Amino acid sequence: MRLPIDPQADIARRAWVACPACDDARHCETCAARRTCAEHWRYLLSNNGPVVHLQCPSCTHMWSLDTRPGVARPGDGGHRS
Repeated sequence: MRLPIDPQADIARRAWVACPACDDARHCETCAARRTCAEHWRYLLSNNGPVVHLQCPSCTHMWSLDTRPGVARPGDGGHRS
């Protein structure tokens, strides 16, 4: 079942990361070269510090991504599990 595009989605707020559901950029030379692709971007819905909340416009999958994995944040006891 496809989800609707989130009402917070705004084309002006985008991120260029792989979608874990559809992997639509897997064969894109532009994405493989880590350049900004005009086709394979994700909606950046919101963030909570380094954790970004994204939605793929191709398959509408929503997920969160920690952009600083392994970095301790205030209130987590100074360690990561």
